[in-house]
Amino acid sequence: MHLDLSEMTQLAPIFRELFKGYHVSRRDPELYAQLSNLQDQYRGLFKALGFELVCDTRGFYYFVPDLAAAQVNKTAQRLALFTFILVEHLADQGRDPVAVLDGGSLGRDELPSLLEKYRDLFLQAEVQTQEELEEKIMRRITQLGFAAEEVGIYRFLPPMHRFLDVCLSVQQDRDLAASLHSALPLPAPVLIDEDSDERLLETDDPLDLTEFDESAETEEQALARAIAEEQEHDA
Repeated sequence: MHLDLSEMTQLAPIFRELFKGYHVSRRDPELYAQLSNLQDQYRGLFKALGFELVCDTRGFYYFVPDLAAAQVNKTAQRLALFTFILVEHLADQGRDPVAVLDGGSLGRDELPSLLEKYRDLFLQAEVQTQEELEEKIMRRITQLGFAAEEVGIYRFLPPMHRFLDVCLSVQQDRDLAASLHSALPLPAPVLIDEDSDERLLETDDPLDLTEFDESAETEEQALARAIAEEQEHDA
């Protein structure tokens, strides 16, 4: 594959954001437009780097690590647990969880009551105060592109579907079990130790958000190496 680097004007910021686990969506117009227009070129280059570039049809891009080596880490567990809590909370209020998590918003002033209502579950995520909820969960949700923080609210972005899809799938399993009068236990997700071999959820996409080892090759080194190898191959 021939790479025309002169066309890939957003290569550095695109790679930097995807490399750290960020989800590029239409909220990032320049990056999203270039990924959409040069999707094959970017996919080929990133494949040389060892990353799979995924384009979700609902409008966002992200990297998927090698599934054989992927591990569910504490950040992914917290975000998944928070999504489960939100789905149940919104349903209890008579609000459509899908409508809220698909472009809707959650008020920052709702966090204290949410924390109090689900305190036992939040304790699993090592979250006991609103400050910890904002630092360990809400800040990570915005940093990774699942939501945007606006004045007094958190507005959810299309990448939130990665967690919402898993929640809805589990809920469908619960409904099916109930309709069959099954005693199959389908509890809320439970956080596990990072050293455990267990999985929070058995899915094809473990939602691995693990930050890369600082001792490993840096993003600049990896990018430079991949470009050099690709150009050498073309020559």
